[in-house]
Amino acid sequence: MAVKKILMLVGDFVEDYEVMVPFQMLTMVGHEVHAVCPDKKAGDQVATAIHDFEGHQTYTEKPGHNFTLNADFGAVDPANYDALVVPGGRAPEYIRLNARVIEIVKAFDEADKPIAAVCHGQQVLVAAGIVDGRSCTAYPAVRPDIERAGGCWIDHNETFSNAVVDGNLVTGPAWPAHPEWMRKFLEVLGSIIKP
Repeated sequence: MAVKKILMLVGDFVEDYEVMVPFQMLTMVGHEVHAVCPDKKAGDQVATAIHDFEGHQTYTEKPGHNFTLNADFGAVDPANYDALVVPGGRAPEYIRLNARVIEIVKAFDEADKPIAAVCHGQQVLVAAGIVDGRSCTAYPAVRPDIERAGGCWIDHNETFSNAVVDGNLVTGPAWPAHPEWMRKFLEVLGSIIKP
């Protein structure tokens, strides 16, 4: 398997599982993952939040672990990366306001490089204008954003465990989708994991 260089766009209050698990999984299979956040450098940390589904109208939120960034946001050149990951949580509603984040996402899409987004991460894709005419899923509260941006919503049948692939775009509704979301992302990347 050829090692791929993957960029992960995060921000404060990124969902704990949605940043930690993909970072660890992609590193475990041998890829190089750079986690960055606007206005932060390697060694800085972002706060995470743990979201859970406990029978309320929406998820609950608890403090998560601090996540240490390993690359500088200011040094990101999309041409140096093979793929992009956008985790969810509350971070996407903040980082999507950063013009450079939007430029980065557009550059990956224009180059037809794999993009994986989960939960609320699709808010960044919507802000970048790359879901028009594309099928995807996300946390249900993001459905109106996707549909108003011209995207085709794919229902996750209340399991939160599926993922959707449309060309270079791989989306999942929440952290319970990690197994399928990461498997499909690795397939789009061309990564082959041998048993």
